[in-house]
Formats: sequence, C-alpha cells, structure tokens
Amino acid sequence: MTALKNKEKNSFKELLKTLLVAGSIAVIFRSIFFEPFNIPSGSMIPTLLVGDYLFVSKYSYGYSKYSFPFGIMPIKNRVLDSSPKRGDVIVFRKPGDESIDYIKRLIGIPNDTIQVKKGMLYVNGKRATRVKTNIGYMKSVYGGEKIFVQYKEKFEDTNFHNIIESSDTDPFDDTIQFKVPEDTFFFMGDNRDNSRDSRTSEVGFVPKKNLIGKAQIIFFSHNSSASIFEFWKWHKSIRFSRIGKAIE
Repeated sequence: MTALKNKEKNSFKELLKTLLVAGSIAVIFRSIFFEPFNIPSGSMIPTLLVGDYLFVSKYSYGYSKYSFPFGIMPIKNRVLDSSPKRGDVIVFRKPGDESIDYIKRLIGIPNDTIQVKKGMLYVNGKRATRVKTNIGYMKSVYGGEKIFVQYKEKFEDTNFHNIIESSDTDPFDDTIQFKVPEDTFFFMGDNRDNSRDSRTSEVGFVPKKNLIGKAQIIFFSHNSSASIFEFWKWHKSIRFSRIGKAIE
C-alpha cells in the first residue's frame, strides 16, 4: 500500500512539474514571439472582421513592460527597439487605460503632421491616394442598413490597403492638423467613420512604450452564427477563406 501511495505521489509531482514547464514555455512564447488576439469590434473593417483571430509578432518593435503578463518586467521604455512603419497594423495598449488592447493602422510617426479634410487623409501636407473599389451595405449598431464605400488607400511610402467610409461628412472627416510628438504615434481604424482612434481625445497620441506588436496573420475566423456546441453548423460559421490570410 505504501509503495502504491508513493507511486501516486510521484506521478502527481511529475504531472505538476510537466504542467509548470508547459505553462512557463507558453508564457515565454507569448511574451517574446507571438501572441493570439481576437477582433471584438468592427473598427478595422474591411481589413479585419469581428470574429477574426490573429497572431501578433511581439518582437517586431522590441519590448516594453506591456509585452509581458501583468507588466511584471521593470522596463522603463523599450528594449531591442525597432521603429514601426506607416501602414502597419498594430496592437497597442490604450493610453490612460493600459488594461485595454486596441488594434489600428499606423498613420503618423513622430514629427508627422496628420489631418483629415472632407474625408481625405493628408500626411505631411500630401493627400493620400484613394481609389473607390466597391459600394455595399452594412448593419448599423441600431439595426438598420447603411451604405458604405470601399476604397484602396495609399500613402506616399506604403502599399495600398483597404478602408471603408460611410460618408465624407462625418464628425471626424474634418479634423484639426495633428503634429505627432516624439516617441508617440498616430493611429486610425480602417472603418474610418466607426473607429475610436487618435482623432479622438479618448485615445490621442499613443506612446511608443504602449506598442505590443505587429498583426501578421489570421489563424481562425468565424461569423458567430453557430455556438461551439452546434458542430453541425460549423461549416457555415467558419470563414475558411480568411484562415491563413496575411494582414496588410
């Protein structure tokens, strides 16, 4: 009986040791290499949809205390720092409430001037290229349908990316000229008329230390039409065409 108890005790210790090692490896991997995130809102439509799950590379811009669970690392600013580029889709901590993750497109880097005039984006006084590609309908938060126009947009030194606009006369389609301070960044959502971003006082300029990483690839996506228990509906709920899609 004693031998059996000792065997059970040793087995439990081995199991606990295995779980601790596996947990430590997972924490290190998420902190240093890639971390999964999901998209809960439509502020980045059409690039990212509600129900998209993606990997964010933590090493792309270096590390700050926000790169690690509970901000436990005593890092003042950033280490292994690497500058992001205009057009990158980035996860960052919301300024003033660093418990919240946001994902937006980088529009302005330090010393840039950013302004929106009649729906058109200007970076350092130069108007971004904007080409209409599609017109469609989306349900509003009030349940009705609203017309949206899709465009391909391009800054002077970036590739094209997709955005949508409901109009060129919404509240943030005409802004003041923003001058991006040192060590901060200016972000906007691709769903330009439905995004809380650097155009608002709620977000404003984002400090460099708040950057988490670059959005890289969608590894899973669903449209919420089936619960986890309704396996017979999964084939209609999962967006197979989005799985493995690079984020541009």
